[in-house]
Amino acid sequence: MRGRAWAEINLNHLRHNVKELEKWLPEGCKLMAVVKANAYGHGDHLIAKELNQAGVTAFAVATAAEGVQLRRQGVVGEILVLGYTPPQEFPDLVAYDLTQTVIDFAYGKQLNQYGQTINVHVKIDTGMHRLGESDQHVNTIAQMFAWDHLIITGMYTHLSAADHTGELEQNFTREQIERFYGLLEQLKSLGLKLPRIHFQSSYGLLNYPGLPCDYVRIGIALYGVLSHPDQPVRASVDLRPVLSLKARVALIKEVAAGEAVGYGRQYSAAQCTKIAVVSIGYADGYPRSLSAGNGSVLVKGRRAPVIGKICMDQLMIDITAIPAVEQGDIVTLIGEDGGERITAEQVAANAATITNELYSRLGPRLERIVVSSMKPGTVGEKVKI
Repeated sequence: MRGRAWAEINLNHLRHNVKELEKWLPEGCKLMAVVKANAYGHGDHLIAKELNQAGVTAFAVATAAEGVQLRRQGVVGEILVLGYTPPQEFPDLVAYDLTQTVIDFAYGKQLNQYGQTINVHVKIDTGMHRLGESDQHVNTIAQMFAWDHLIITGMYTHLSAADHTGELEQNFTREQIERFYGLLEQLKSLGLKLPRIHFQSSYGLLNYPGLPCDYVRIGIALYGVLSHPDQPVRASVDLRPVLSLKARVALIKEVAAGEAVGYGRQYSAAQCTKIAVVSIGYADGYPRSLSAGNGSVLVKGRRAPVIGKICMDQLMIDITAIPAVEQGDIVTLIGEDGGERITAEQVAANAATITNELYSRLGPRLERIVVSSMKPGTVGEKVKI
C-alpha cells in the first residue's frame, strides 16, 4: 500500500538509459554515474546499487558524507567527491576509500600534509571559475605529481556552457576543451604520466560526442530527462524517465462562486467549483511557484489545474470537469496517467527552474517505491532513503 505521497522509481528505465548513453561513449571510455544530492532525488543507494549490477563502477558525489553513505550500503567501485571536504573529514576519505577532488594547489598541500595515502582527481579550471587550479599554472599542477601521500588517479575540468548550442557558447566550449587538452600535452612534455581524464557531463556528451576521454560524468540524462524542455541536443538518444511523482486525494468539497481557496485568498471561484485537496506540498519538494494556475496534475487521465497557493503539506486542484473523483484516488504530478503525460521538464519550466533542481529538492518524506526491476520479486518494493 502506498501512502500520502511517493516517488515511483523505474529501474528498467535506469538500465535502459545506461545502455543508450553508453552507445555515445568514445572507445575505451566508461560512464561515471553522478549520484550526488540523493541521486537527484531518486534515492542514492537504490540507484547506485542497481548501477553496480549493471556494470557501472565509477560514481561521483558532492560530499564525503554522501560517499560514506554509499559505502555503508555496499556500493563498490571508485567514488569521486566532487566538492570540498574539510580537514576534519579527511579520515573518512581513507577509511571508506573515497577519491577526493583537489580543488586547487593549496588544498592539495593540505591533503598531502594529512600524511596518509589518499586517491585524488585534480580539478582544472579552464574558464568556469568555480573549483580548480588554473590550466595556465602548468608547473604548479606538475608539482602535485611529486607529492608523497596523494595518488593522482584522475584529472578533470567542467564545461560551463555545453548545454547551449549558440555560436558564442559553442566557441567557448571548444576553447575550454582545447585548453584542457593543451594542458595535458604540456604535462606529458614534462615527462609525467597522465591519469584518467574526464570533462564531459550529460550535455557535454550529447552535444560534443566522440572526444577522447576515460570517463564521462553523466548526471541528469541518467535519470531520463534533460534540464530544459526547449534545449535540443545533437545526439539522438532515447531517454526514459526513471521517476514519477504521485500523491492522493485527501478530501473533496464544493466551493461556491465568490469563495476564496487557500492562503492569502488569492484564488476566488468564478462559479460553483468542485475542488480536491491533494496530500503533497512544498515540504515534499513540489515547488510553491506552481501555485495559482502555473501547475497542473493528472487525475483519472485528465488534467486538473492547481488553484490557490501550494501549502507546506497539501495543494488544491479544480476537478469540476473531471467526474467520479473520490477520496484516496491517485494524483500524478510527474508521469503518465491514461493517455496524458506531465514531464519533469514541463513542471520545471512552469516553476521557472530546471529538472536538476526540481528532482534534487524532492524530500525524504516521499517514499521511493520500485515499480520495476530486472530482478524478480521487487515490484512495489518500498525503499528507505
